[in-house]
Amino acid sequence: MSEVALQAVRSALAGESAWIVGGAVRDALLGRPVADVDVAVAGGDARAAAKALARAVGGPVFELSGAFGAWRVIGPDRDWQVDLTPLQGATLDEDLARRDFTVNAMARPLAEGGEVIDPFGGAADLAEGRLRMVAAASFDDDPLRVLRLARFACELGLQADPATITAARERAPQIVGVAAERVFAELKRVIAADRVLDGLALMDALGLTEHVLPELSALRGVEQNRYHHLDVHDHTLEVLAETVALERDPGATIGDDALNAPLLAFLAEPFSDELTRGTALRFGAILHDVAKPETQAFHEDGSVLGFPGHADLGAERSRAALARLKASEKLRAHVALLARHHLGLGYLVHKAPLDPRTIHQYLVRTAPVEVDVSLLSIADRLATRGRKADEAIAKHLAVARLVLPAALAYAAWAAQPPLIRGDELARALSMKPGPALGALLAQLDEARYAGAITTADEAVALARTLI
Repeated sequence: MSEVALQAVRSALAGESAWIVGGAVRDALLGRPVADVDVAVAGGDARAAAKALARAVGGPVFELSGAFGAWRVIGPDRDWQVDLTPLQGATLDEDLARRDFTVNAMARPLAEGGEVIDPFGGAADLAEGRLRMVAAASFDDDPLRVLRLARFACELGLQADPATITAARERAPQIVGVAAERVFAELKRVIAADRVLDGLALMDALGLTEHVLPELSALRGVEQNRYHHLDVHDHTLEVLAETVALERDPGATIGDDALNAPLLAFLAEPFSDELTRGTALRFGAILHDVAKPETQAFHEDGSVLGFPGHADLGAERSRAALARLKASEKLRAHVALLARHHLGLGYLVHKAPLDPRTIHQYLVRTAPVEVDVSLLSIADRLATRGRKADEAIAKHLAVARLVLPAALAYAAWAAQPPLIRGDELARALSMKPGPALGALLAQLDEARYAGAITTADEAVALARTLI
């Protein structure tokens, strides 16, 4: 929050007994930007203070929680927000004692110039890089705090202390009683974190994964064929690691610096569920092989043959996982398509050298995830280091360097008007609408992509030869 915005809050709430609490105090001590501020208000009613703030700044106000009396005010430019809540207890110390971790149990008077109030040593824990519970009972008060432990650890780069881990692990099964929407809100922040692998490892150590992401736990110990060097679980985490590396520097990973800027911009695009396309891709990495335990097939000698049908079944299973977590339909459909088509770029390797028609067929088949799934395929290939891995990776990346520029441009190309509409083509050829006409239009689209036709007359002429 900018100093101007903070002064506006102070001015609007002048005379109130109020404190900035929790994450805003923590992040200020860490030197992190603060956009969201929690304010605890004495007197048991935050509504009047929230209304007064909204009037002063000209932003919207609404109730967040009737149970806790919480209200939210959003800045007029929507670049900051303030959540106002009555003190949870008779005093500020009682309020702070009910919070989850010491680094979140600090306060500062809203009035300018006040010192940090830190009854549980949160500032010292921050300085030591330690994440410590205020009390074990906090996990009983809200079992979601066990997942928040993993989230804060990987977001802030803190290490949970042994006593906190023990208390959280004992209470991890209680998370099954927490609303799925709240679980997903925390999980997606773990997945979006720079240290996502550390977050998932802590979730495992806490015994959370089997309750929050049982699909990931089920991959453990599922062996693969000789082209893999890891079981499905560890391979999945390696794919996720390669996906994170792609997000940071795609050009370097793929071996084409010209791709870096457009792919960085693409992955940073807002997607859905408060996620970027990059974070949505991480969900795809975690769930792309989710059906392998059900599709494992063996040679007669007992060695693993492969996982026939795992991509199509994986689309169903990944969709079901995200539905259980109450993710949006947009994210469910997106991740399902990533699972369904994650092998597609690998198939193109066997068709190299590629012509425009083959590339077009791939783009049509994988749209609207043509870029996303191509990146997932690269991460998948880089994480597969069994027999002949170096040769296979080199061939895969060579195809990717050819396909990705086309994939990045495809949405704009496909949005252009057709050379000839279906009804116009039907009249010109005396055809009836139906599957045959649709197939013919698809062939014309492919020919146009390949540069074989450029006008409506050429499209009709080619159509006559095709029928």
